[in-house]
Amino acid sequence: MKPADGAARYLRHVAIERGLSRNTQAAYRRDLDAYADWLTGRGIDDLARVDPETLARYVAELSGARIAEDPGEDPAEDPPAPLSQASIARRMSTVRGLHRFLFEEGLLPDFAGSGLRTPKRTQRLPKALAMDQIQAILDAAGGEDPVGLRDRALLELLYASGARVSEITALDLDDLLAGSGSGDGDAWTDPERVLGGGGFIRVTGKGSKQRVVPYGGYAGRALAAYLVRARPGMVARGAGTPALFVGPRGARMSRQSVWLAIRAAAERAGIAAEVSPHTMRHSFATHLLAGGADVRTVQELLGHSSVTTTQLYTKVTADTLREHYLMSHPRAR
Repeated sequence: MKPADGAARYLRHVAIERGLSRNTQAAYRRDLDAYADWLTGRGIDDLARVDPETLARYVAELSGARIAEDPGEDPAEDPPAPLSQASIARRMSTVRGLHRFLFEEGLLPDFAGSGLRTPKRTQRLPKALAMDQIQAILDAAGGEDPVGLRDRALLELLYASGARVSEITALDLDDLLAGSGSGDGDAWTDPERVLGGGGFIRVTGKGSKQRVVPYGGYAGRALAAYLVRARPGMVARGAGTPALFVGPRGARMSRQSVWLAIRAAAERAGIAAEVSPHTMRHSFATHLLAGGADVRTVQELLGHSSVTTTQLYTKVTADTLREHYLMSHPRAR
């Protein structure tokens, strides 16, 4: 089976049967395209010819090592730029999934990914901002013009909910729920009354899994101001959209636009650290844990499928734990 044909079958499988999000499908497609190009460059036009040694060579070259395929070849010639360990692990997970799927479907005689070892991923701790830095960014995002009102609501909701940037940009007006979280309020017809004390948003996360996440009064009041004083005029310039957050021309905001809004607010606030939408998410989780929230609750709010991912944030709060220990334990000093 040609690599392109096998990749097409696998992508249909993950899209229909596994229900992966569009972003995840796009990542799979990029990984498989790169793998197919690599096979073509090695003269391999049939996935049945791929064996464990072939995949081991692929891993090595992704890591930056050039392996000679015959005694006369110089292994140091044209070394590829090495990928990070996380990128290698992700790409090989996709490739292994491709071969396992085709093998289980009876389209390949062997499972070439059996016994394959990939570099161990380096566990990087999430980078969170201090609470006063978050406050400075939120204050800097404010303004009475439509974009300023939108950006304040956007950043308040990002920090209040811990949602991913793709989840925030995918929100529609119907995803704003009343204070009970049951959806029995008209957040878009009477925002100040419904949202002023906080509420919930219905978030669609990875794998199209939905969860309901609360937000507080600060985000609610910012959302109300945006919905009453900014969004109607912005939407009027476009063709009409159910999107919660829109650009000046009335179209749904992109992830890049969100990133630029956060970057601009951070610069106005004088924050020298690199700030991104995910920084807001990391800060949300870190501050919750520092304030006493349990890991399972934070896991549910973040939409993590495994509590192991959430537990990374407990290491970030080690300084806070030590401070409390030194203040509280009679034999700490």
